[in-house]
Amino acid sequence: MTAPAIVAEGIRQAFKEVVALDGLDLQVEQGTVFGLLGPNGAGKTTFVRVLATLLTPTAGRAAVLGHDVVADPLAVRRRIGLAGQFAAVDEELTGRENVEMIGRLYRLPAPEAKRRAAEVLERLSLSDAADRPVSTYSGGMRRRLDLGASLVGRPPVMLLDEPTTGLDPRTRQELWNTVEELRRDGTTVVLTTQYLEEADRLAQRIAVVDHGRIVAEGTAAELKATVGTEVLSVRVADAVRTAEAAAELAPLAAGEEPIVDGAAGEVRLAVADPSASAEAVRRLDARGLAIAAIELQQPSLDDVFLTLTGRRVEAADDDHAGQEAAA
Repeated sequence: MTAPAIVAEGIRQAFKEVVALDGLDLQVEQGTVFGLLGPNGAGKTTFVRVLATLLTPTAGRAAVLGHDVVADPLAVRRRIGLAGQFAAVDEELTGRENVEMIGRLYRLPAPEAKRRAAEVLERLSLSDAADRPVSTYSGGMRRRLDLGASLVGRPPVMLLDEPTTGLDPRTRQELWNTVEELRRDGTTVVLTTQYLEEADRLAQRIAVVDHGRIVAEGTAAELKATVGTEVLSVRVADAVRTAEAAAELAPLAAGEEPIVDGAAGEVRLAVADPSASAEAVRRLDARGLAIAAIELQQPSLDDVFLTLTGRRVEAADDDHAGQEAAA
């Protein structure tokens, strides 16, 4: 069998009293997209920085294509490309000059750097703007250029840290297409994201990260299966009575307590039997609780995160505020 592209064992990263990573373990198979899903501050960016040899872990070990990130950082850097949340490009240079410069830093001969730069710019639909200063680029164009610069060396492993944060839907779709192309070409991709749809679409395996630990791992289908057969979503007309509605619906839940959003008047619970929706209506009607909306849905990755942590990915951001900043 082919050895994993990335191996991490017991990675811990502490910044004084802040623990960003708390014993993280994972393996990433070659030629796959591995998604790290979690809110801001969960430890995703810190882990990417460890893999990129930008941070020395407090404890544990990690290796990329067999090279230890601490013992052999230069070998690791020669085998990875890194694109983060913010485009790291020179605004005074043109797009072409930026990519060619990175190619030269990869020690490519000048003609080869020019050829690969042209290929990358074409691939990311930047050829028409290639000879314009980057200062004239939109945010989405800069993000694509940053990704292109990291691709010019044709690294076998790509580390993408929330590459689509803040992008418009069209640009996000273009980057998704690029990630899928990379995987088809055999590149191993580690993708951190807080977008559920992104992880669901792109990743062959997903790890849910919370408080610096992996709390669940599997394919999207496997993770969703942990929630239950289906998810019943009920929104009551009077949000003040949400807790009362949750108490009435709790006996219908398949294993887990209902998730309650009091502000929205919503109760969500995993159910094993589709007929639970009819029973939910009967129970709430008997209590005089008017229903504003009721829907039986297939579980989503958001439901997985809710089940594991009791919070939505977006809502968890406030709980972790400052942790990644400290990193």
